[in-house]
Amino acid sequence: MFIKICGLSTPETVRAAVRAGADAVGVVLAPGYARTVSPQAAADLLAHVPDHVETVGVFRDQPLDVVLETARAAGVGTVQLHGSEPAADVLAVERAGFGVLRGLAAAQFAALSEEDRGFWAERRILLDAVNPGAGVPFDPALLAAARPTGSWLLAGGLTPDNVAGLVAELAPTGVDVSSGVEVSRGVKSPALIERFIAATRA
Repeated sequence: MFIKICGLSTPETVRAAVRAGADAVGVVLAPGYARTVSPQAAADLLAHVPDHVETVGVFRDQPLDVVLETARAAGVGTVQLHGSEPAADVLAVERAGFGVLRGLAAAQFAALSEEDRGFWAERRILLDAVNPGAGVPFDPALLAAARPTGSWLLAGGLTPDNVAGLVAELAPTGVDVSSGVEVSRGVKSPALIERFIAATRA
């Protein structure tokens, strides 16, 4: 089970995520959010992350040239596009040498044609609630007839207390958490990060 801890903004919580066994750590590089960090702050946070841990920068509806420039400045290995970006942007980010994680609302994914879902089956996606980072899970029934067939991360309202049940029900290849390991909006707890990873692994 692949585990990504997202929205990190302090050295302490990055270290906690790595120490507890996270497979990926994420920083928000889209402007205007409680968890947003600057490219330089992201570079400082990620400078000492071990090579085996994936580093992810989260972007939302930003111009492609800004995304690529910011991702390079932040030193992330993977770009997460979490807005209304077209498939052409995904391909352009791939060509630029980054890994790509495409965030989609679960309802948005379920409404895609079978052909379009096939495109995403060949790439990594993250299925989230309608409002990313709000801490509200989506209805698992949305995926009853549209279960992803490729590599996908479950997100949206996950916590140390509910992650095991949702993983058992939906069988994702990984999970992503942000607000579910916070003591207040944007403030991560090392203890909750450890609990979340332990609950997922168990």
